[in-house]
Amino acid sequence: MDRRKFLELAALTGFTTLLAQSVTLQAEESLNKQADAAQPVEDGHTRAMQHYDEMLNTPKAVIGMLVYPGMFLQDLVGPLTMFEALMNREIHLLWKDTNPAKTDATHRPLVSVIPTTAFKDCPKHLDVLFVPGGVPGTYAMMEDPEVLNFLAEKGKTARFITSVCTGSLILGAAGLLVGYKATSYWSTRNALKELGAIPTQGRVVIDRNRITGGGGTAGLDFGLKLVAMLTSETYAKAVQLYLEYDPQPPFNAGSPENAPPIAKQFLEEMFADSNTTAIATAKRAWKKFSLK
Repeated sequence: MDRRKFLELAALTGFTTLLAQSVTLQAEESLNKQADAAQPVEDGHTRAMQHYDEMLNTPKAVIGMLVYPGMFLQDLVGPLTMFEALMNREIHLLWKDTNPAKTDATHRPLVSVIPTTAFKDCPKHLDVLFVPGGVPGTYAMMEDPEVLNFLAEKGKTARFITSVCTGSLILGAAGLLVGYKATSYWSTRNALKELGAIPTQGRVVIDRNRITGGGGTAGLDFGLKLVAMLTSETYAKAVQLYLEYDPQPPFNAGSPENAPPIAKQFLEEMFADSNTTAIATAKRAWKKFSLK
């Protein structure tokens, strides 16, 4: 390399180093500014929490939420949003391993959920054992021995055994709803009777420590109810305001009782085979459970 090229290279290297240093300094300054801007907010939060310490000083809630391939994302995210608003909580997204769980089993998923905790690492005691729904994933879970055995074992000591949508069918297949009132997605609710449960109409159904929610968005109501049971009604109301949860749907068609006949007929025809599958799967699952 001749002297001229060496000097050009040295100059370029020096410029690159200076540029990298400049970018690093700018990034540090930006982070410092963000921290400075956030400090008053954090200070305000601290003062408020100290002022309302009696309302916030509740035991830690250890929450285990099953995630699995083919689940319906809303069934998980609705309750999770409410649970994350708890001041003293420990949340585990549970699966056989910690590989991403695809939320759509038939198409390329737009959102994948990454489990935080494998079954083997799940805390010994859970305050909340939760199962979301989602077809066709639900049907696979209803006949998955590893999943059912895990739920049955954790259900022995969990303070609350809960679900949203068709997640109750999975709880039922694990033998956790025998003799309990429970709800599910409106068109699969009757399949619960094949699992020893008592199908019950309701957006959120509470029978002793079994709490089941209806389909999809019922998970928000379910989550608020559980927050109140874990803390207080006053705190749950504060969470509702924090999330500005004030539902005002543009149509009154969110239940089979209120929906126009054509909408109900359309969904009944579209899900006819799925509902037949739900009942058949429930019968097989119950037979296997009965033989244990």
